[in-house]
Amino acid sequence: MSPELLENKLQQLSAPRLLVVGDLMLDEYLTGCSERISPEAPVPVVEIDREELRLGGAGNVMNNLCALGCEVVSVGFVGADEDGRMLQQMLTQIGVDTTGLLPLTGRRTTRKTRILSNHQQMLRIDREQSDDLSSPDGKQLLEQAAINIAGCQAILLSDYLKGILTPEVVQGLIALGKRQGIPVIVDPKGCDYTKYAGATLLTPNRKEAELASGLTIADESSLLEIGRTLLKNCRLQNLVLTRSEEGMTIFSVGTETHLPTDAREVFDVTGAGDTVLALLGYALAAGMDINNAACLANVGAGIVVAKVGTSTVSRDELLLELRRRTLSEGGKIISAQQLAPILQSEKGRGRQVVFTNGCFDLLHVGHVKYLQKARALGDLLVLGLNSDSSIRRLKGEKRPLIGQEERAHILAALDCIDHVVIFDEDTPYELIDLLRPDILVKGGDYQAAEVVGREIVESDGGRVELISFVDGKSTTNIIEKILSQYSEE
Repeated sequence: MSPELLENKLQQLSAPRLLVVGDLMLDEYLTGCSERISPEAPVPVVEIDREELRLGGAGNVMNNLCALGCEVVSVGFVGADEDGRMLQQMLTQIGVDTTGLLPLTGRRTTRKTRILSNHQQMLRIDREQSDDLSSPDGKQLLEQAAINIAGCQAILLSDYLKGILTPEVVQGLIALGKRQGIPVIVDPKGCDYTKYAGATLLTPNRKEAELASGLTIADESSLLEIGRTLLKNCRLQNLVLTRSEEGMTIFSVGTETHLPTDAREVFDVTGAGDTVLALLGYALAAGMDINNAACLANVGAGIVVAKVGTSTVSRDELLLELRRRTLSEGGKIISAQQLAPILQSEKGRGRQVVFTNGCFDLLHVGHVKYLQKARALGDLLVLGLNSDSSIRRLKGEKRPLIGQEERAHILAALDCIDHVVIFDEDTPYELIDLLRPDILVKGGDYQAAEVVGREIVESDGGRVELISFVDGKSTTNIIEKILSQYSEE
């Protein structure tokens, strides 16, 4: 599906209510600088300057769902300890209904501590208990699920093999989903997938699928064999096999669909599976088909791996990414209203936005060199292009020689230009005020104080740059040369 169509579908999705059951944990991040080796042992010394606690495991799935605007119900157990109380409080703070989340005496809440330096994970310390729930505790969990299922449109199971999702609990939840007529979507673990039999959808990664099938993915043929085997043996409706940099493959009865990777830059894959599970659950519960849901999850995974640690992907981030891809597929010409949030996102990533404007009637080498120099000042160049009507007001009824749509497409073909925005006002002041560029560029025939929008850019900490045009190169000179050479004819 094209990014534009997927964006339209995402905008139409309602906010579903979902029940999430699984292994809850806290992810602790200790971040600092490492510049020396310990004199006590040949290990790096990390001087911690930031400590952060995030929701991990099934908690990260819920955090992603809340970021998407979903109603989330949590059922299960946490340890009857301080970490368990903190975890439940963190879930409540993001809006999760924790009525069915109970403390369990004698059970330790999982905490994973990661030590990082320069965006690299140097050490992980796990404090956990992975014993399976007792049969009475499992029955109590299922009772809570039956009580809290009202109004839910899907059940999500996040299995980290920490003992909550025993075979009896999983089968009980799958049966509950069937009675309610709603999908049960599972992020599986381990080598025995029989406990997931009858689920609507499984989302194993490459390594997990190999472990569960006892086979190795060496080529497309072996990939298809593993997917089909798991689909049949587990009596699934669908299976989405995630393959890191190779993308995803969707297996349904009789069909397979490959999706290429959507990651721009990979910093950390921690929690990417949680994001995939959350997005698939969100999309399927809201009425998307499996292929579109997987496409959306693929986009979300590409966003989240560009972040450090367990992170979420919001609906706005998905929309921005889909709009960005629509532009790259369909051209650079865009409205100011569409471009403003994209530039805000780019600036948030530390990229500098350069803006210039003009008529660019009869594009010539002087224009091209000017635009190339402007682009070199920052990370992306936005060109504000005068509309036909504004040019007529500025230069007379005989101009422009080339219509605004043609001029826009010619300019968009230049590699140095990232976005073209047509504006109808006499000056680009309103456009600059909306887009808030970092660097404002005009020709060397201006004085900095004369540049329209200067005060807007400088008030944001930006600057004005003046670039000289190539001598003798102008649209007026070209027109005069044509008239001179062909007037006698």
